[in-house]
Amino acid sequence: MGPTNAQERASTSQTRVIAVDDHAAILSAIAKLLRKSFNVVALASNGVAALDAILRLEPDLVVLDISMPGLSGIEVALELRKRSNKVKIVFLSTHEDSGFVRACLAAGGQGYVTKKFLSSDLIPTIDAVLAGHVFVSRFPSQQDVP
Repeated sequence: MGPTNAQERASTSQTRVIAVDDHAAILSAIAKLLRKSFNVVALASNGVAALDAILRLEPDLVVLDISMPGLSGIEVALELRKRSNKVKIVFLSTHEDSGFVRACLAAGGQGYVTKKFLSSDLIPTIDAVLAGHVFVSRFPSQQDVP
């Protein structure tokens, strides 16, 4: 017999997550979304601080902005993989380009969310990644037009 919905939610609420973005308003919005379902153990505003927090706190998952000062999100992911760190990575980006998606997945990411769809796609992406799937947010050009 599988877990009940309450058991599933209890296990995800214990999932330890770090959020990283160099824009304070975006980071605040990410944290607000995440805290409804996950245990947010740290927030970081640049790649260097993100790498330090991830290595020190060993979260289950990191929501990682691509374009940041110091180290980019892709550079952080590559460094984590070089160190054999197994944290799951969901990239967050304004870039709506398949080349960025490929680069993020090649760097070790399992999810890619465009900031335009942050509120609707972040939690489903994280849930998919935690379940072992790769999930890429839709791009605005992929919207259904009535």
